[in-house]
Order: sequence, then structure tokens, then C-alpha cells
Amino acid sequence: MASLSTSSIQRRHSVPVKVGHVTVGGQAPIVVQSMTNTDTEDAKATAEQIIMLAKAGSELVRITVNTEAAAQQVAHIRDLIRAKNCKVPLVGDFHYNGHLLLSKYPECAQALDKYRINPGNVGFGKKHDTQFAMMIEQAINYNKPVRIGVNWGSLDQDLLTHLMDENSQLANPKAAGEVTQEALIQSALRSAIEAEKMGLSHDKIIISCKVSGVQDLISVYSDLATRCDYPLHLGLTEAGMKSKGIVATSTAFGVLLQRGIGDTIRASLTPDPNGDRSIEVIVCQEILQTMGLRSFMPMVAACPGCGRTTSTYFQELAEKIQSYVRHQMPEWRKHYVGVEELKLAVMGCVVNGPGESKHANIGISLPGSGEAPVAPVFVDGQKFATLRGDHIAEEFQAILDEYVAKKYQKILS
Repeated sequence: MASLSTSSIQRRHSVPVKVGHVTVGGQAPIVVQSMTNTDTEDAKATAEQIIMLAKAGSELVRITVNTEAAAQQVAHIRDLIRAKNCKVPLVGDFHYNGHLLLSKYPECAQALDKYRINPGNVGFGKKHDTQFAMMIEQAINYNKPVRIGVNWGSLDQDLLTHLMDENSQLANPKAAGEVTQEALIQSALRSAIEAEKMGLSHDKIIISCKVSGVQDLISVYSDLATRCDYPLHLGLTEAGMKSKGIVATSTAFGVLLQRGIGDTIRASLTPDPNGDRSIEVIVCQEILQTMGLRSFMPMVAACPGCGRTTSTYFQELAEKIQSYVRHQMPEWRKHYVGVEELKLAVMGCVVNGPGESKHANIGISLPGSGEAPVAPVFVDGQKFATLRGDHIAEEFQAILDEYVAKKYQKILS
């Protein structure tokens, strides 16, 4: 059964940029990316995390290149992941010494698919222009795109001071925060223009202006989007931990994406100690999917529970089905076209259960407290079966497998 709502978001027009085999911008799908937190000097650990992030669905993976030893490992890391048939493009994150590392280690410059340059710390004073030019020269030499990534916490202080001085002379000076936002935007755009003057083509540049506050991010990108057609990377510099980080990221991205702003996104979540890095990938996927912008995996709608559902059975079943779908999805994706569009519902009682189940491709309405111990299953809006007993989860999974095999076109090998 078709969804009651479909996305009508009109994307902002931007120039498409190729990063390896991935297109960022234009009308290409919004790209999910992530970043490793391993020591890049440890090639094995870094390669393993890149592969894990790629399997989770990261379409670009950024790695820190901060030392000579790290730069020396980049090509080896690339070879390690390619040997495991991992084709995700690699982005090198450079700060302070990128001009030296890219110049001294051509195998590193060649192995990366994109360079991230922060104009706020590429060099200071008279060295800034020279060192920025050295990095752009390497991008031109190796035909690599760059992300000019300005950060609130490492903004070009000379530019900021200049704009603050100009502002102080106005009859009605702007607030310091407004001037700082303008400095972010000018730093990015001036750097992009300089890169083009040096010979980097317009379709090799992506821009970001990252801050840590939700309202600040919305304000900066809403302004930036009207002043250029470069693809824009969205991200809070430090979103935070757990629910705070997820909520902040979702809120900021939701507003901007609804306005058609954003070509690639990353959720900069602080993981738990030794926690799962792929959470940031899943959050980005779920933001895009819940907004109707992309589909990555069948979504399970489940009710929150109430006094009518004092049993935990429907919660356990919803978790089982979600886990089962996530486990099956890699194989389903190999064999069936469009299976990521599948919609499931696991509902706890008779109030909304049957109706919500009918809106899903497959839905089950479980008995709430005091209701008859039966669970009707609906397929494409029609009642299909009634499940009873101790094996409802397994029987529901069997119905799901049969539906996928019959509904979606099989990919010919």
C-alpha cells in the first residue's frame, strides 16, 4: 500500500562533484559520510574501521592525516580495503601541515579521493597563501576534489578581526555572532575563489561552514546556500553524546534538508568508550529515510506502548523484527531490487494496530492486555493470516521472507 505522504522537497541546485565513484551535489542522492577515530599510523586498525563503516552504509570515509607516519600509511590502507573489495572513497583530513605531507608523500596524495582543507589553520600570516596554494597545487596535479571546510573553532583570526573592526565603524553595528557567521562564510567563499584562480576547476570544490549550535548552523547554511552553487557538506562540529547528539543533528539537518540545503552529511557524534562508530552512519541514514529523501533499509513502525500493552511482548517482537531485517538486508540487497522501500508495522493493541498495519506492506497487530490472544497479519492492506502461540516471531519472519521473494524483482547474477 502506498504511503500517505511522499517527499516533495526541492533540492537546491549545486554543481556535481565526483569523489571517486561517488557524485556529490547536482541532483545526486544526498551522500552519507563518516570519519574514523583510529590512529591512521595503525593501518590495519584504520582499514578495519573503514570497512566496518562502509558496510554500515558510509559512502565516503574520512581519515586523519596528521603526521608523516600517517601519510606513509595512506596508500597501504587504500590497498588493504580494496583487497577486501571495499570501494568506498577515502578523504584525507589535513590541518596545519597538509601542504608538507601532500608534497612530500605523492603516494598519499594519489591514494586519496578527496582532500579536506581548513583555511583557518592551513597557515598563519604571510604563510597562509603560500601553504594553501601548495595544497591546491597537489589537488590539481592529481585531479582531486577538495572540501574547503571552515570551522567555528578554528576560524581565520585575521579575517575575523578585520570584519569586527569594519563592523565597529558602522552606525548600527551587528552583533558579534552575526559578524562571526559572516566571517565563516567569507572564509569559505574567498578560499574557493582563490582555489579557482589557481586553476582548480569549479566542479572540484565542496564547501562546509561547521559550527556546534543548531540555530547557528541553520543560519549559516541558509545564508551560504544563496551565495554559491558549490555542493554543501552539513555537519555540527561537535554534536555531542547519545540522545543529545542525535537530537541536535536531526534538528539542524531536518530544517536545512527540508529547505533543499545539503549535498552530503555527517553526524559528528561522540561515541561511548570503545563504542560502535557506525551509529553516526545509521543516524544519517535514518534522517534521510524518515524525511523521504532516500531509502536504505526497510523501516519498522512500532507503537510506544501504553496501559493497554503492559506486556513487553510487542516491544520484544519489534526489536526482533528490526534486528532480523538489518541482518537480512545485505543479502536482500544483493538479490532484490527496491527491497529497501519495504515498510513494516509491529503494533501493540487493537486501537491503532489494524489500521496502522494496513498502511504498511506487512503489519502485525498484537493483542494488548486483556485482548484475545490472537495477532492478525496484514499484507498490502488486506488481512493475510492470524498468528497464535509461542512462535509468532518466527512465523512472521517466514511471511516476511516469502513476501520479499515474491514482491521484489530478482537481480540476475
